[in-house]
Amino acid sequence: MQFEILAKCHTTRARVSRMILAHGETMLPTFMPVATQAAIKGLTPDQVESLGVTLILNNTYHLNLRPGIEVLNRAGGAHKFQGWTRNLLTDSGGFQFVSLAKFSTITEEGALFESPFTGEPTMLTPEESIRIQHAIGADIIMQLDDVVPSLLKGPRVGEAMERSVRWLDRCIEQHEKSGRQNTQNLFAIVQGGLDHQLRDRCLDAMIERKDRVAGYAIGGLSGGEEKDVFWRVIKQCAAKLPEDRPRYSMGVGFVEDLLVCFALGVDMADCVFPTRTARFGVALTFQGPLNLKLSRHAKDLKPIDETCPCPTCKSGISRALLHHTATHETTAAHAVTSHNITFQAQVVGQARNAILAGEFPSYLKKFFATYFGDDGYPEWVVNALRSVNVDLLEGNPEAHVVRGDGAKWEYSDAS
Repeated sequence: MQFEILAKCHTTRARVSRMILAHGETMLPTFMPVATQAAIKGLTPDQVESLGVTLILNNTYHLNLRPGIEVLNRAGGAHKFQGWTRNLLTDSGGFQFVSLAKFSTITEEGALFESPFTGEPTMLTPEESIRIQHAIGADIIMQLDDVVPSLLKGPRVGEAMERSVRWLDRCIEQHEKSGRQNTQNLFAIVQGGLDHQLRDRCLDAMIERKDRVAGYAIGGLSGGEEKDVFWRVIKQCAAKLPEDRPRYSMGVGFVEDLLVCFALGVDMADCVFPTRTARFGVALTFQGPLNLKLSRHAKDLKPIDETCPCPTCKSGISRALLHHTATHETTAAHAVTSHNITFQAQVVGQARNAILAGEFPSYLKKFFATYFGDDGYPEWVVNALRSVNVDLLEGNPEAHVVRGDGAKWEYSDAS
């Protein structure tokens, strides 16, 4: 990996970097769409690349179950298997400790999973996770970590953090034995739940191993914790992680979350949100999410966004047609998925350009004024950005602040 910082925001901790991996260049900050089963649902690899995406995520646990390592080895890795020529990141399978908790048992050796398909037991150890990711051939591979629900409290959180450090050492040993360090880059994952002392202990231990890892992720968040707690953990971790390594916040996809994370010093993020919400007929826009299933769109012949460069909007596909077909026809899911991925890429690209131009604070103020409009700024967003010297309320006497996460959704025709 080649990692070069090109510009820093003079106000916030945001930065623009160039990351060169075995399958090309990815500019940071970036958002990674999730291709869990080696596919972005509804789009071909060529279509995804045409939207400006240079880095996607595959799921180690699921690819190990199906199609399996034998098939991936015969195909020459996941890039060839799925027809993807750009950069690829794999998670380690640790998140499935939470999402598939009823199928798993955690020990010091690893996680014993019962296949949700066949019921057969499978032991996922740190070494096996790395071997699977080597077979997948991802450009960035993640350590196996012991993941617990983000709202969990008590001794299990500290146990999981300490075990994640021990498992990192086992992942490092397995990876270094393989001789793949020049083509596959191992990232450590910071754990510790919502406990700042545990996070600090984990950060200290993992920074000690800096020379043996290519980057760092912040894990164990985006699991239902309050946003005012979320951003403080992100800030704590990003501030302490080494400047010359990429910083990746796992499971972050709401646009307001992304921009706050970038302002706090994060470089990378991933989430199923933009593609999953598209399949439910929700389009992402600069004025907030648009629920195309609502009857108010039944006669609206405008595209989702007349200024959007995505194929859906450029071709003039109307909100009315998408209302008519959303959740009923696969073409609607494809069309909205293409738009939502483009939207995320636009927001991130505009953020990079603003940082390069020395205008990131102004960009944040303009973006959030448009996005939240008269609904009011979420208090947590205001607090988070004030912590890096950006005041969304400054010079805006009519602005008001609202409690809660502030997520904008059109729930019904009466709203």
